[in-house]
Amino acid sequence: MIFIGILLSIAVIGFLCWLLFTLAVFALPLFAGITAGTWAYGTGTGWLGAMLVGFAAVALTFGLGSFLLSAVRATWVRLLIGAAFVVPAAAAGFHATHGIVKHTMPSQTWHIAFSVLGAGVVGIVAFVRITGRKAFGPSDGHSSPP
Repeated sequence: MIFIGILLSIAVIGFLCWLLFTLAVFALPLFAGITAGTWAYGTGTGWLGAMLVGFAAVALTFGLGSFLLSAVRATWVRLLIGAAFVVPAAAAGFHATHGIVKHTMPSQTWHIAFSVLGAGVVGIVAFVRITGRKAFGPSDGHSSPP
């Protein structure tokens, strides 16, 4: 019985890490949606209106980011757009790793060290996923010249 519990714990930790890496790309749109929804609720739209405004902000932020990454050709502008998505993802990775690590080791120094490492890994994964996504482009596998 204990063996099954250990295996299930490892599976759950693996699933949560996969979920963190998958959802890290959406940290900026989520933040924009929560901010817009909170603002809309504060102006008196009610719960339904706030949710609609929040979902619209999420869709607009992610759609605009994907469009700009595919339409802009200047490398430095693409890096700035990618950084706008990566920085919130890295912050989310830092806090998620810190939340896990603080239960496993007593040293505050190691908490910070592993949290910074987790932030870096999540940031790199988010950067690769957001810049590797082709929103608009040729579907035959050939890329157009810059």
